[in-house]
Amino acid sequence: MSTGAVSARPLTDQAESVSTGADAAEHRRSVARTFTRMAACGELDLPLPGGGLTRTRWEALTRWAQADLSLARLAEGHADAAAILAELRVLRVQGAEDLPSGGEGVRWGVWAAEPPGYRLEARQVPGGWLLSGVKPFCSGARVCTHALVTAREGERRRLFAVEVGQRGVEPLPDSWPGAGMAGSDTLDVTFDDVRATPAGGPGAYLERPGFHHGGIGVAACWYGGARAVAGTLLAASRTWELDPHALAHLGAVDARLAAVEALLDSAAAAVDADPHDLDGAAGLRTMRVRAAVEQAAGEVLTRVGRALGATPLGHDAVHSRTVADLTVYLRQHHAERDLAALGKAASATRLSWEDK
Repeated sequence: MSTGAVSARPLTDQAESVSTGADAAEHRRSVARTFTRMAACGELDLPLPGGGLTRTRWEALTRWAQADLSLARLAEGHADAAAILAELRVLRVQGAEDLPSGGEGVRWGVWAAEPPGYRLEARQVPGGWLLSGVKPFCSGARVCTHALVTAREGERRRLFAVEVGQRGVEPLPDSWPGAGMAGSDTLDVTFDDVRATPAGGPGAYLERPGFHHGGIGVAACWYGGARAVAGTLLAASRTWELDPHALAHLGAVDARLAAVEALLDSAAAAVDADPHDLDGAAGLRTMRVRAAVEQAAGEVLTRVGRALGATPLGHDAVHSRTVADLTVYLRQHHAERDLAALGKAASATRLSWEDK
C-alpha cells in the first residue's frame, strides 16, 4: 500500500463524473466506475495517519465527500483498510505478515458494523479460518475486491481479510431500499464458509491507536458533506438578495464550518505528534471531534433547509441527494450513546478547560 501524495486531479472532474446520473441506479454505477478508476490509478493512496501529513489525508477525504458522499464512503473505506494493514505490519501483530498486500486495481472495504440482530461467526478449521453468517452495512459490496471484516470467535471480536469474489460471498441486492447513501452500494452480505485470513488476535482491531485516527477520517467525510450542503446556501447568497433571516443562517453556518476546520487542524497536529498514542489521548480526542462535526453538520442541514425552504430539495438533484446521503452518513455517530461515552471519558480526565 502506497503512502504517496494525494492525486492532483481536480475534484470538479470527479464530481462531474459521479453527479450526472439520471437515477439512483445510474448514480451507483457511476460511483463504482469512478472508485474503480481511482483505485487503478493510485488516486486513493493517501498519506498514512500519524506520518506528518494527517491533515492532508483528511482534507482529501473532505474534498471527495464535498464532491460526492457515496464516492467518499468507498474511498474512505479503502484508505482506512490500507492504514489498518500498514499499522498491523508495523506493530508486528500476529498474522499480519500473512495478510494480502493488494496490488494495482485492488479495492478494499472495511466491514465492521455489528448492530443487534446480525452475527458473523468465525471458526478455525484445518488449514485456516471460515466465516459464516450475515454482515450488514457492507459499503461497496459489489465493487470491492477485498474487505477487512469483523467476526465473532465465540464472544471475542476478531478482524479478518477476505477476498470478496470467492464462492460463498453473496451481496443481497434488495437489502438497502433507502435513498440515502444508495450510491455507496451498502448492502447486507451473506457468508457461507468463506475462507478468511486473521488480522491479529482478538481485540487487535479496536485496541490499536489507528482505530481512533480512522474515526476522525470518517468525521472528515461528514465535514465534506456539510460543506457541500452549505455551498447551496452560499451560492444562493451570491445569486439573489437573501432576507436577513437567511443571511443569519449563512453566518451561523460559516462560523460552524470554520470551527470544524480549526478542530481538524488541531487534531491532525496532535495525531502527527503522537501517532502511537503514548499519552493515551487519542480516544477522547476522537470522540470530541466526531461529536463536534456531527453537531455542526446537523446544524448545517437544519439551517440551510430553513433558509432556502423546499426549492433546492425539490429542484436540485445533487443537493437533494447530498442532504439524504449526509443524513444517513451522520448516523455512524451513535448520538446520545457516543455522547455518554464522551462524558464518561471527560469525567475521568484532567481537561484543558478546567479551572486550574
